[in-house]
Amino acid sequence: MVFSTTPKKNLVMRAKVMESVRLFFAQRGYLEVETPIRVPSVVPEAHIDAFLSENWYLQPSPEICMKVLLSQGYERIFQLAKCFRKNERGKRHLPEFTLLEWYAQGQHYIDFMDECEALIRYVVHQIQSNDPLIYQDNSINILKPWERLTVEAAFDCYASMSLVQALEANAVDEMIAMEIEPNLGFDVPVFLYDYPISQGSNAKAKADNPSVVERFELYIAGIELCNTFTELTDPEQQHIRFNHECQRRIDANKVIYPLPKHFLSALGSIPKAAGAALGIDRLIMLIANTNCIDDVVAFTPEQLC
Repeated sequence: MVFSTTPKKNLVMRAKVMESVRLFFAQRGYLEVETPIRVPSVVPEAHIDAFLSENWYLQPSPEICMKVLLSQGYERIFQLAKCFRKNERGKRHLPEFTLLEWYAQGQHYIDFMDECEALIRYVVHQIQSNDPLIYQDNSINILKPWERLTVEAAFDCYASMSLVQALEANAVDEMIAMEIEPNLGFDVPVFLYDYPISQGSNAKAKADNPSVVERFELYIAGIELCNTFTELTDPEQQHIRFNHECQRRIDANKVIYPLPKHFLSALGSIPKAAGAALGIDRLIMLIANTNCIDDVVAFTPEQLC
């Protein structure tokens, strides 16, 4: 017999978080959607590996189908989706996890900073009123204005090399993970924004600086919680970006995925929009004050063996 070791209070909290998320988006006029978790193609990203399901894939994210819905005229949509990624297991990672994604026409990544802030304040308030968020002996004030820090400025503050040097050494991801991320979001949450274009394959380039994309990640207590960008809606540019990601996978001796042609054909019909992906399991970790993702899911993969 398989036994869950997750504290019951955490599963009760998980249900309350899901309920609160749905209430938040319903109050803002979003439509909850469900899209297939088994798809014929996935977004090619250098560091994300998909599980095969016969000759299709289990979705690493509902991004493709949700953007197709945007192209069909759906203005504000959200989804609480089961997603799957190979080679992701650790204290903050599960190969099967729950992702909140939401998209809105007419929005910009800066607008989504405000919405992300409002969402997390709302959810935390439903669980624990307006008290500070206590995580691993850190008191995080989510009511004060949240910090907004460019990637370039973060390298200047925390990294052992500049952003330019990290780009030349192909070490941007490594520097963020090892030297910048552990310093972010311990007093107030931090939006790390304006990533180099090499770090945002699906994001729109900034008009005044095309070497940078309109993307942010949210950090609370050193945990990356949400990835957001103004959507790239130019099919030609997206195709170029996809080819670049495919080449990075080739260089790393990784499987090459077929390009999502139906997505590329729909892309030109998407109006200006922004989209976000937030790790629900990690959000519940923060609220439950646990440093292990295993403590907030009913079963881990190992318990099912």
